[in-house]
Amino acid sequence: CNLQPKDAAKMPESAWKLLFYSLSWSYGAYLLFCTDYPFFHDPPSVFYDWKQGMEVPRDIAVAYLLQCSFYGHSLYATAYMDTWRKDSVVMLLHHVVALTLIASSYAFSGTCLCTEPLGCAAVLPFPRSRDWDARAAGGCAGSVPCQGDPKPLLSLCPGRFWFRLYWFPLKVLYATCHSSLQSVPNIPFYFFFNALLLVLTLMNIYWFLYIVLFVAKVLLGQMQEVNDVREYDLEESK
Repeated sequence: CNLQPKDAAKMPESAWKLLFYSLSWSYGAYLLFCTDYPFFHDPPSVFYDWKQGMEVPRDIAVAYLLQCSFYGHSLYATAYMDTWRKDSVVMLLHHVVALTLIASSYAFSGTCLCTEPLGCAAVLPFPRSRDWDARAAGGCAGSVPCQGDPKPLLSLCPGRFWFRLYWFPLKVLYATCHSSLQSVPNIPFYFFFNALLLVLTLMNIYWFLYIVLFVAKVLLGQMQEVNDVREYDLEESK
């Protein structure tokens, strides 16, 4: 890509997130498909034989540590380092919710183990970033809008819908809202964890609307090159 100075300034942010999401997704895929954990094919199994105070397996604890450290860093990075966008406030809220969910799940011995950080990786074969929902439609390599035909990116839209808005509720929310009560009738913090997960679901819908906006602009001929529809400078340049 022939990057403009304003786009080149975003490259470190994009490169770092691409690296982290690739590594974390790969580790999540390893846990789900290369070990004996049945969480992907049988999400309710995470609650089988669960008891309060049980030890979290070391390999899953590593996933908790990676995700907690990343979202802790992202809170600062989004507020003070990243380019400020239309959805930046929602991003900050997402980081707070995700960090609270992950840390609380670990602190309560994996009460919500199938949701964070392992279960989300189970239903999201793409790097599990709330930011990629919009960026998949808004630019290549994260937040850097490269010159080129935007139509090939439309092929990403069905995947985003399938994994975020179909598999996430089907595998994660169903397991936590319904199956958890069947396996552990008096499971602690039931409403706390599920409320956080429902907030994340609403955010998934919010970011998917940016993809819908991008698709509409492409189909109506209002966009001839790849641009991030969340950028403020796009409106200022009109």
